[in-house]
Amino acid sequence: MSVAIGTVAFESLRKTDVFNGQDTGKYNITLTLDEDSADQLASEGVKLREYEGTKQRKFASKFMVDVYDADGGPFDGQVTRGSKVKVLYSTGKPHPVHGVSPYLVKVKVLELAEGGAEGDGGGDF
Repeated sequence: MSVAIGTVAFESLRKTDVFNGQDTGKYNITLTLDEDSADQLASEGVKLREYEGTKQRKFASKFMVDVYDADGGPFDGQVTRGSKVKVLYSTGKPHPVHGVSPYLVKVKVLELAEGGAEGDGGGDF
């Protein structure tokens, strides 16, 4: 397993993602990656997307993953856009067109972006 560090662009960690009105049945997080993580993923055969000059990648799982705070305790609340996180992932077999898929295993919130704590508008309303 490997680790990647980045900033949250999109996330669906507490409920499965919905795309075009259809439930995908997957939990995921899309990160804007730091340079070292982007290089590591690329060297593993994972294809990256570029957005406004930065590298991004979605990590997905069919199962709800554990989310931890910076101290390693359970994280309660929503991981907001702009939060700095570390993800533990495993990789699948190479695909000739799509490259290697990174499967989400765990998430650690290193720095929570404003609006992420319970009761301050970061949760459901």
